[in-house]
Amino acid sequence: MKITDLMIQETMIMDLQATTKAEAIDELIASLNQSGRINDPVLFKEMIYKREAESSTGIGGGIAMPHAKTKAVNEPTVIFAKSKQGLDFEALDDQPAQLFFMIAAPEGAGNTHLRTLAALSRLLVDSDFIAELMNTNTPQEVSALFDAKQAEAAEKEAVKEKTKADKAAQATSTESDTNNVKNNLGVIVGNANSEDFVVAVTACPTGIAHTFMAEDALKKKAQEMGINIRVETNGSEGAQNVLTVDEIARAKGVIIAADKNVEMTRFDGKPVLQRPVSDGIRKSEELIRKAVNGDAPIYRSQGGNAKDEGASDSKMSVGSKIYKDLMNGISHMLPFVVGGGILLAISFLVEQLAGSDNPIFKLLQTIGGQGAFHFLIPILAGFIAMSIGDRPALMPGMVGGLMAVNSNAGFLGGLAAGFLAGYVVIGLRKALKGLPKAIDGLKPILLYPVLGLLIVGTIAYYIFDPVFGALNTWLVTALGNLGTGNKVLLGLLLGGMMAIDMGGPFNKAAYTFAIGVFTSSGNTDGAWMAAVMAGGMAPPLAIALATTFFKSKFTEQERKSGLTNYVLGLSFITEGAIPFAAADPLRVLTSCIIGSAVAGGLTQLWSINVPAPHGGIFAAALANHALLFLLAVAIGSVISGLILGLWKKSPTLVK
Repeated sequence: MKITDLMIQETMIMDLQATTKAEAIDELIASLNQSGRINDPVLFKEMIYKREAESSTGIGGGIAMPHAKTKAVNEPTVIFAKSKQGLDFEALDDQPAQLFFMIAAPEGAGNTHLRTLAALSRLLVDSDFIAELMNTNTPQEVSALFDAKQAEAAEKEAVKEKTKADKAAQATSTESDTNNVKNNLGVIVGNANSEDFVVAVTACPTGIAHTFMAEDALKKKAQEMGINIRVETNGSEGAQNVLTVDEIARAKGVIIAADKNVEMTRFDGKPVLQRPVSDGIRKSEELIRKAVNGDAPIYRSQGGNAKDEGASDSKMSVGSKIYKDLMNGISHMLPFVVGGGILLAISFLVEQLAGSDNPIFKLLQTIGGQGAFHFLIPILAGFIAMSIGDRPALMPGMVGGLMAVNSNAGFLGGLAAGFLAGYVVIGLRKALKGLPKAIDGLKPILLYPVLGLLIVGTIAYYIFDPVFGALNTWLVTALGNLGTGNKVLLGLLLGGMMAIDMGGPFNKAAYTFAIGVFTSSGNTDGAWMAAVMAGGMAPPLAIALATTFFKSKFTEQERKSGLTNYVLGLSFITEGAIPFAAADPLRVLTSCIIGSAVAGGLTQLWSINVPAPHGGIFAAALANHALLFLLAVAIGSVISGLILGLWKKSPTLVK
């Protein structure tokens, strides 16, 4: 399949008008939408920004490759655009981007399409090709250039395959000759006579572009340096050109250029460099040189997916590391919150209609409350621990979380147990490092579980559970005894926090606090759930209202996107407002924070209780004052919508 089958001339933008990253993304998405290649521009934009949040797709060298793989895409497409002046796309080399390739891949993209996108990515590490592309003036010239380069690459590949086949036919039975021809589709490149050999793995979250650009950059640089390299790619099709045990054993060093987890236990005892996938593209020479010289930490596997001590996490700030660990726990806890919470909410509805003796009520209470909800804190603690100390820390973390539940230490005790278990396992690794290698295999299956559980359980039993149990009891009592004024202030704070980053740390902190009080009070005190739910529903509803009643302030695409925010807002999905906040953060965030704070404060002024942790309008019927809850959400949404609509500039005036 040709690249130009995906890169349609009619969609190309040869004179991009955008002057900012946000405007460039909007202009490219508009071209996709107009061509009918996507069915949900709001969702697609959200997924584009989600990928940008992981790392900039401005890869440097004047190129940006924003991309997403989502059900919002009808058929695989690449939108090419060229900016004459260039613009700041937050590129890795801090240089303006002039060439743009927006890749849209559907969730079920076929292997042929994925291989074609990989071929496109590989071409973009060729500086001569980029120079030629910069000089094109028409879509026809762009298509002709890609067709010629792809044909040239195919011809070179055919010659390489023939050469490899000839070598294989002439190979002797010696190990040296065998190693030289065991090329696995020609992915060992470099100097055949060189004894320097390294292996690498490349991977990015979507596995469409950066994975293959890093692969090609590493292979080309290795060939220039006269070094043999073998590269495994973890792309959308899964792992390709998988490294063999023999290759890993022979390698002087290992390069992991990845922005997602890869299988690591096979590299035990090898010098391993763990870097972002972008370093594989832009710092390939540095990585190869360090790998050849063994200038990397020795990776020690402790079972499961353990990672090297002091590798990638050591580059994080303390705050970033704590946030990452906490989010790992929360992300694994949320399915239990949503699944159990919705069933619990339905059970309350059944109770109101049929009474507490109804068998359906008892069933839903058992599944949602005694089942899913009973796991909230153990899951939170276990996966916080696992983020810190990997798989050996999971069990002691979960047990510590369960002890917190049983002792009334609750959410706070579970948090403490999770962090404790993670660092206890790290400490055990260091303490047991000097033991004979003969018992290394016993560490993950015997020593870490037994000692980790004993230490975490003892500290939790004698210190954490009594202290946090008392603190938790005081907190619930204090919140219950708050005067109206203080409740309103806390409601204002929690509601406003839900809109500060719409799914980020502030949002999660407010939501997790409300969940903690909710579970600690026996699933009966939903006052703070009302505040955070109202605060989280307001931003997308405000966006929807603003785009409906202030149409001249928004582009046609934004108006269409705004309609979907009615559904998202009513469903308590705050993230629907993210694309608008990213495009105009000052106006959108400020207006949304004000409205969300008002909504949260009103729920406390009117003493509203929502006994369900999720559901939005679907949980409103369970509130003790359902109409007042909906009124609080409506008032907050209208306030935010009015502020945004009056403050926002018309599209032609936005700078």
